[in-house]
Amino acid sequence: MSTDFQKAREDLGRRLRALRKESTHGPLTGTALSASLGWAQSKVSKLENGRQTPTAEDLRAWADATGHSEAYQELHGRLKGFESHIRSWRRQLSSGHRPVQEAWNTVTDDARVLHVWDSFAVNGLLQTPDYARHVFERYARLQNSPRDTEDAVRARMDRQRWLYQRGRRLNLLLWEGALRAQLCPPEVMAGQMDRLLGAVGMDTVRLGVVPFNAVLRLPPANAFWVVGERLVITEDWHAELWLDDSDTVALYRRVWESLCESAVFGAEAQHVIARARQAIPT
Repeated sequence: MSTDFQKAREDLGRRLRALRKESTHGPLTGTALSASLGWAQSKVSKLENGRQTPTAEDLRAWADATGHSEAYQELHGRLKGFESHIRSWRRQLSSGHRPVQEAWNTVTDDARVLHVWDSFAVNGLLQTPDYARHVFERYARLQNSPRDTEDAVRARMDRQRWLYQRGRRLNLLLWEGALRAQLCPPEVMAGQMDRLLGAVGMDTVRLGVVPFNAVLRLPPANAFWVVGERLVITEDWHAELWLDDSDTVALYRRVWESLCESAVFGAEAQHVIARARQAIPT
């Protein structure tokens, strides 16, 4: 779990504890508060110690029960502040992949420049429909989420209009492993490699590949997007992280620049992609 996220939960827990102890009805014990709310006493303890994320309804009930109804807006603001940075896949995918893709479309529509590192799969802006379809199906099985694959594919393909708009620039780095990962049948992988070969010459795309034999300044760790100079989006198995403080954005740009030093571009990138295509089993 993100250290920043956990710290924010603990800070919110301390604020909840202070409201309980400063109740307008006189100091309340955790047992008394839980009884008045009809909660298990362990829930009060977990919330106050940052071991459980409250819902907005929990915060409203806590503020009212302690006689501090006016504190709800502050508490809810804190919750929105750190929940907006940690977006669990379970919650995001509760209605399928299409809403997630549409949210991404909104983010990219507002951006003119993207700096992206992909270490495990071909980037969505350059995926073929068939490749995207297999990726969505694999994640839907993993997360046990609603199967809306075709709607999700259409939303992802709609995002690719971004590449054909004047003034846009995709600065994309791919780890060679993303070209070799057999996430779909050979014929689909071959079509995906052909798509990448054609993307090398696009005016709006600067496509670099970090080969397996490159000298690395940093390990080829998790994938991420830097959207303009204002937002970083990265992900783990449990959640997607949206990070917007300036120091973090600057850190990820330094990571991108370090990886870029190990990348090849133009004809050399095409050679690495073509080599991966030739290695596809027939």
